[in-house]
Amino acid sequence: MQKLLNIYNKDKRLAIGLMSGTSLDGIDAALVEIKGKGFDTQVDLIKFNNHPLDKKLKSKVMRACSIEESSVDLICQLNFDLGEEFAKAALDTCKVAGVAPSEVDLIGSHGQTIYHLPQKSTLQIAEPSVIAERTGILTVGDFRVRDVATGGHGAPLVPYTEYILYSNQDKTLALQNIGGIGNVTIIPKGANLDDVYAFDTGPGNMIIDAIVSLITKGELGYDKDGKLGGKGKVIPHLLDELMSTPYIQAKPPKTTGREDFGLQFSKKLFTRCRELGIKDEDMVATVTAFTARSIAYNYKRWVMPKNNLDGVIIAGGGSYNPTLINMIRKELDGVTVRLQEDLGYSSDAKEAIAFAILANETINGNSNNVPSVTEADKPVIMGKISY
Repeated sequence: MQKLLNIYNKDKRLAIGLMSGTSLDGIDAALVEIKGKGFDTQVDLIKFNNHPLDKKLKSKVMRACSIEESSVDLICQLNFDLGEEFAKAALDTCKVAGVAPSEVDLIGSHGQTIYHLPQKSTLQIAEPSVIAERTGILTVGDFRVRDVATGGHGAPLVPYTEYILYSNQDKTLALQNIGGIGNVTIIPKGANLDDVYAFDTGPGNMIIDAIVSLITKGELGYDKDGKLGGKGKVIPHLLDELMSTPYIQAKPPKTTGREDFGLQFSKKLFTRCRELGIKDEDMVATVTAFTARSIAYNYKRWVMPKNNLDGVIIAGGGSYNPTLINMIRKELDGVTVRLQEDLGYSSDAKEAIAFAILANETINGNSNNVPSVTEADKPVIMGKISY
């Protein structure tokens, strides 16, 4: 308890945020300096580092996420194996930053989502106790479950931190993240926290990555620089079929993941495209257009009737796909679309920074969910502390 009190009494803290998303493109680690708490929080990024997952471990995570292939013993062991990897990611980040682990006050770890049933249950693994034991750093993890326990979806969680960092008195902003899944946070101009709303727009990179992997028989894991999609032509009737997917049409609040757009979805789509004789590059172009149009559709259907958008800011791995970004700009003609880098920020580090902030709120005893976003019954303090 004394260690927690010592951290609590500091004016500024060093923290590491850890995040691994549905794309499974490695563990993102952000070392930050945090000053203050609540809406007065100020954050400076010191070092961002990506700790890759080896193919064997990545394969185990994919199996654990699959109803057909998962097992209790696999998830049980993987919880500890991922805890070891998250700890390595934190220690590697300290090393490249030239900071001793003993100088770091806390770690905020999202963990790895294995399965998510909105408003029912959710499971993120990468045992926080292992992270704390290996690093010697107080670790806050397993954030989502407290929100679900009070009737919430347990996602998205980043809107709390986005409100702190991006709220604007004069502009209504859409903060679009494109990881494996796409999600958006809407911050109306002059908003209070309760005015913020957010939801998952649908697939981000997940289907694009899977289709590229299936086409190349595993040689490529994603469409680097959007080159494959950029060479192809969008197949209109196939895009219309994809847009009829029930989740895309559903009204927010809503969250999704591999349960809707995982490997099974992509394998069925790949088989259908082969039967139709669709060229590889056209296949990639069409699923890229699916991500772009699903984002734009959700804005036009659920956001723009309520709020005039002054701009969209895109983060996540999808921001590095020029073909996808150009498609989004075309779909949202008349709306300014920028990347995090255009503002001097890092698209890669955004979500890892968010979990450092959420952990800081936890140790300060502040509620850190947004009930207007998750439909939770009340504000709660999310995160479990491992000394």
